[in-house]
Amino acid sequence: MSDSLSQEEIDAMMAGAVTDDTAEAKDDIDEKTKQDIIGEVGNISMSQAATTLSSILNKRVSITTPRVEATKFGNILSAVDTPKVSTVVGFKEGLVGSNLLLLEVKDAIIIADLMMGGDGKTENKQFTDLELSAVAEAMNQMIGSASTSMATMINRKVDILPPNVKLWENPESVHYDNLDKDADVYRISFSLSVEGLIESEIMQIFTADMVEDIAKAMLSDKATTVRNDEEPETKTIVEASTEEPIKAAPQQQQQQEKPTVEKPVEVSKPEFQVLNDERKAEGDNLDLLLDVPLNLSVVLGRSEKKVRDILSFGTGSVIELDRLTDEPLEILLNGKPIATGEVVVINENFGIRITNILSPTQRIKRLK
Repeated sequence: MSDSLSQEEIDAMMAGAVTDDTAEAKDDIDEKTKQDIIGEVGNISMSQAATTLSSILNKRVSITTPRVEATKFGNILSAVDTPKVSTVVGFKEGLVGSNLLLLEVKDAIIIADLMMGGDGKTENKQFTDLELSAVAEAMNQMIGSASTSMATMINRKVDILPPNVKLWENPESVHYDNLDKDADVYRISFSLSVEGLIESEIMQIFTADMVEDIAKAMLSDKATTVRNDEEPETKTIVEASTEEPIKAAPQQQQQQEKPTVEKPVEVSKPEFQVLNDERKAEGDNLDLLLDVPLNLSVVLGRSEKKVRDILSFGTGSVIELDRLTDEPLEILLNGKPIATGEVVVINENFGIRITNILSPTQRIKRLK
């Protein structure tokens, strides 16, 4: 922030308290600071999203430094060059508002082709429900990782709703019902690059309320006061993002004019609490984990098919699995193999009888 602290704020900090006026000053965030903060938040969070997309596509993905612009939502809609793939992500917890991402259709088709095992050099130009589902999954994982990164920055739990992906085919289909065209928004534009396949731009749009909320959360710990009543002088530590020096109080100026003698700083080794074995007597708190739910599943068999084969499936189609009828079935715990067994029937329900518990070596081999 560029504004220096007022005399009342300094007096309040010297007293070890924050007044209402100080709280109001924190709420008054100038426009440049908001843009700098949301640009940095977008840069870090979308970099994490790019890492996630890279692991999904198995391609190197890079996103450049963002360009931030405050504008009206109607200006963005009127300037949209259709067709575009729009992804709306609402926030269930942590933030208020929604996040809108715009992606070129040709880029979305390439992303969908890579996710389905292709090389990305597809001649397909039709954006069907299959591509829409693939892009929705990619956006879900990208925004999920971006929200996790954002939660770390603002020190708050952030949870998102499932993304809503739509195709804006023509100017008539360009609309967003949850936001008025006169609403103030922030557009964050990134240059998106996917290893020789995509050289495009991805646009992220935040509502003004969300930017305000994020800016306040990022600046909430900018001013901290530490007071030690045991010493004759009050020690105050003020951390503020300002380039101008803080004006001292008149009492402080008078003290500074008097000659002072600097005292050497005493440095001592840190003291840490000695750990003991009391926790072992309590069973290492293992009881805290006993109610954690785990997913137990049984694999009947697997089969590898190409996309064209899957698209030809219909009612009555038979899929041959890679497991013989007399082979034991895999038992998975949270997706990891732990045992093998055989199918049994219990009160008209399928069950599994464990025949072998896998050793650590066997588990590692089955992870391939």
